[in-house]
Amino acid sequence: MASTPGELTVRSGRVKHAKRLATRAFRVDEREFLAEGPQAVREALTTAGATLEVFASVAATDQHTDLVSAAASAGVTWHVVTDDVVEAIADTVQPQGVVARCSMLDRPLGVLLDRSPTFVVVCADIRDPGNAGAVIRCADGAGADGVVFVGDSVDPYNPKSVRATVGSIFHVPLAIERDTAHALAALQEAGLQVLAADGGGDLGLFDEALDLSTPTAWLMGNEAWGLPAETRELADEVVAVPIYGRAESLNLATAAAVCLYATARARLTS
Repeated sequence: MASTPGELTVRSGRVKHAKRLATRAFRVDEREFLAEGPQAVREALTTAGATLEVFASVAATDQHTDLVSAAASAGVTWHVVTDDVVEAIADTVQPQGVVARCSMLDRPLGVLLDRSPTFVVVCADIRDPGNAGAVIRCADGAGADGVVFVGDSVDPYNPKSVRATVGSIFHVPLAIERDTAHALAALQEAGLQVLAADGGGDLGLFDEALDLSTPTAWLMGNEAWGLPAETRELADEVVAVPIYGRAESLNLATAAAVCLYATARARLTS
């Protein structure tokens, strides 16, 4: 079902509600977030129960008829709105003309563990939303069973995080657990080895002694200061990504990609 242009304005209640989802507190209260851009909206519409409604400009509606059809098939209202409405809702300076209001997707850690995961990424105290989204995207690409955000990590539903996932937020199971120690202990009790990625690790990522084919949870730390000693001590092993050139280190998203794909390869060839 589609509305007509002008039916909603920047002063409409629906639009005001969507605009308020730019703030974390309102997202948490409502258990909702925004997915911006055609790729994110496409993935949202193909995820059962994820999409509540879509706001799209006339131009975007004409351009993305497949999304209009997907919304109709899913029983999701497609609001055709003026450009100023899209600009009011969107987080980007030059929006792509389509934004979906979605239900949050994360579930308690226990629900994730009930699915018997064997490949998980744990993000501990990461603060950059772009990095958070990139890790989710990488986890999706590498075939991980879930991503867990622990400690004082950034909100994975931050608009920049969601954009950085390029739709992968709708593919990978998410859990948010404030207590880092509890989360890591629960993963270990579920049979996963916890590997902390840290430049000072005793093991190298490609050492023969490291078995990445066994159920594994990768623990990734903060962009600036990595993992504190008390968190590293909770891991089964501390693993260093080797640096063969003169780079001081790898950034979080790159290190995560290297570790996750090394694990994916080991799993596929075991």
